[in-house]
Amino acid sequence: MQKLLHGLHKFREHVFSSDRELFESLKAGQQPEALFITCSDSRVDPNLFLQAKPGDLFVLRNAGNLVPVYEESNGGVGATIEYAVVVLNVQHIVVCGHSHCGAMQGLLNPETLQNLPLVRKWLKHAETTRRLVEEKYNQLEGEARLATTIQENVLVQLENLRTYPYVAERLEKGSLKLHGWVYKFETGDVFCYDPADGQFKPLVSPAQV
Repeated sequence: MQKLLHGLHKFREHVFSSDRELFESLKAGQQPEALFITCSDSRVDPNLFLQAKPGDLFVLRNAGNLVPVYEESNGGVGATIEYAVVVLNVQHIVVCGHSHCGAMQGLLNPETLQNLPLVRKWLKHAETTRRLVEEKYNQLEGEARLATTIQENVLVQLENLRTYPYVAERLEKGSLKLHGWVYKFETGDVFCYDPADGQFKPLVSPAQV
């Protein structure tokens, strides 16, 4: 806790004081460009690796960056998506998985979740991911299997997003775009799904978005 309190003091003394005008302007409201859905993993900090400022991102985090289908979404995840799209009118939604994801490891190895009943229940929203990997990539093992699961899960959650009526409506109008990313925190690389060739490619240029 001392480390966190030291960080708070450093923020107040150096960060806030040097950008006070920005923080004061936030009183008028927020206009984030994107809803960023990612994992709760402490090693993943979207504001850091995107160098985003307060007000830039509307962030939704949960174990495994999961999006329940609309019919099953009666909690905070669905409410956050609804608010971001309907009220804030975000132009982009990014679903971002990450390397070494513990939630995806649990999905592949359910026996490790015996003492985590709520986690097991939550991961039911990734059951389609588990089945896809089992059916299409059964030959993969270890890190390769996990990396593929992380990528496939991002794509499954993007499809789940399309079940939300207001998301589908805006996609049809062209006022909203969906993006699938995987962040490799040990290298700082971000891989973006390219639907044209069905591959995750290194995101090296803003023109790729």
